[in-house]
Amino acid sequence: MEAADIAFVVICAAMVMLMTPGLAFFYGGMIRVKSALNMLMMCFIATGISSVLWVLYGFTIAFGDSVNGEGNDFIGNFDYLGFSGLADLTVEGSDAILTFAVFQLMFAVLTPALISGALADRVKFSAWAVFIALWVTIVYFPVAHWVWGENGWIAGLEMDGNSVIDFAGGTAVHINAGVAALAAVLVIGKRIGFKKDPMRPHNLPMVLLGAALLWFGWFGFNAGSELAANGTTALMALNTMVATGTAVLGWLVYERIRHGAYTTLGAASGAIAGLVAITPSGANVNPLGALLIGLVAGVVCAWAVSLKYKLGYDDSLDVVGVHLFGGIVGTLLVGFLAVDEAGEWAGGFSQFALQAIAAGAVMAYSFVVTWILAKIIASTMGFRATEEEETGGLDLAYHAETGYDFSQAGSGTTPGSTVPSTADKAAGDKKVDA
Repeated sequence: MEAADIAFVVICAAMVMLMTPGLAFFYGGMIRVKSALNMLMMCFIATGISSVLWVLYGFTIAFGDSVNGEGNDFIGNFDYLGFSGLADLTVEGSDAILTFAVFQLMFAVLTPALISGALADRVKFSAWAVFIALWVTIVYFPVAHWVWGENGWIAGLEMDGNSVIDFAGGTAVHINAGVAALAAVLVIGKRIGFKKDPMRPHNLPMVLLGAALLWFGWFGFNAGSELAANGTTALMALNTMVATGTAVLGWLVYERIRHGAYTTLGAASGAIAGLVAITPSGANVNPLGALLIGLVAGVVCAWAVSLKYKLGYDDSLDVVGVHLFGGIVGTLLVGFLAVDEAGEWAGGFSQFALQAIAAGAVMAYSFVVTWILAKIIASTMGFRATEEEETGGLDLAYHAETGYDFSQAGSGTTPGSTVPSTADKAAGDKKVDA
């Protein structure tokens, strides 16, 4: 790997890292005010847990060489446990491996964080942390090897000279996280008051800020997956932009026809739907194909978010509707819209069949294993917050903080006054009592 490519990939890794805080803002604004900080923390804790496990064993499971030495296997070998032999930059070739490792680490951080939105407002923070550790170990790391590992079995599938296309994570990231979210919510159950009480976003400007940060970071997520600065990188960046813009329009038009309004939440959600859909396909379609993928994703995902009310599962922040369905749209449509290096149409039934096999395999494995993990946690340490904690809000219950200090609004003191307000006195009395 050339020095310029290393610099490019490291910058892209930093952009992908920004996506997790962006996701925290996106989800945090959508949740009710009493659990806003908890939502932010559910995303941020993934950064710490995944980073540690990545060094200990995650990277070698995902990208180690073939276990059986013959290829088409399910996990990598354990040659890189603790990054053995790679920590010293003087080791020949380690610069490229470490660059790739830090880039892929950001995917391992973001993917479990995506699931958090489905479980918002009702799970124990400690149980969520344990879930992340188990899920990335048993689900994400192996699936990443299937799809991107040199000897992964999905990467090795072939039909009529074609192989599976998943450039930046339609199956390994979005379908994986989306179907895992569905499995987890089926185990945990619905929020108190689901379909009865209003559960509107508490801060839509925060939602738009989060969506903008995600959109920006997604250029690193998608274009950086080429691991070099070249024509494919440029095509992926262009397609990332145009597909996302079209998805925003598709979502808003559907929303206007279906519900009579163009909402800011719809615009933000449409952007994420387009980003998800172009992730697996953007390097293998032309810009017109990207426009079509974005349009379909915007409409399909806008429709899919309503399924939770029809089918009765409580996906708090529409992870299933956006990430599972968006990932499926992008993964399958590239089967028909793919072009070759010369820009000639290269899609067809064989390519579509390969895409469907890959998507189906990841869905089946992730759903079953996630359901089992959630069941084990629920039956041992307990996954669900208590009714009192859920009703009162998870911010105070688990973090002893609130996102907004309303006690200081209209305190009753004049500018420059040192006389404490009634609220200040009450807070002081509580501290003394404590």
